[in-house]
This record gives sequence, structure tokens and C-alpha cells, in this order.
Amino acid sequence: MTHRIVNSLVVPAAHLDEYRRRHDLLWPEIRAGITAQGGRNFSIFAAPELDRVITYVEVEDLGRWHAGAADEATRRWWRHMAEVMPTHPDHSPLAVPLPEVFHQD
Repeated sequence: MTHRIVNSLVVPAAHLDEYRRRHDLLWPEIRAGITAQGGRNFSIFAAPELDRVITYVEVEDLGRWHAGAADEATRRWWRHMAEVMPTHPDHSPLAVPLPEVFHQD
């Protein structure tokens, strides 16, 4: 079964260009980690008028996907991104899961 995971993250509009630039230069170990955790079709959409970005990823195994938060490369990325977006004390992004209300294949 494919799970579609969508989150809303706080990214101030004033920092969106830098947020985009950093993702254009996404570290190879982060790309590899997304794949190793079973993530595919990962996308990020901007909503600057809301000071938000929306992330989307498809995974087969939710446990495998969520285990990536313990990865050191992920934690380093979070610290790097904390310069342009608010985070929790552990530097993980302020993210709100968005429940799916409709889907059509």
C-alpha cells in the first residue's frame, strides 16, 4: 500500500528564496536517505502568502520512513535549515501533518 505523506512547514516568505536555493543544492546524503527510507515522488510546494511550504512524499513503509528522523545526516540538515525556518528545540521543522480528504487515481 502506498502512503502519501503531506506536511505543512513554516517558512517565512522572506526566507523562501534561500530555502529554495538550499534545496537546489540538496546534499547527496539527504537524497540517498530519502531513497533508502523508501521515499519517492518527493515534492515541496511554496505558499509564500501563508509563510508555508507543503511537502509531499510517497512511501510504502511508514515505520521505515519515520525511522529516518534518527539519521545523523537528517539531523545535520535540520540544523542547516534552522537558519531559514523556525524549528523545534531538536531543530526538526515545525510541521503539521495534513490529512487526506480526497484522492483520485
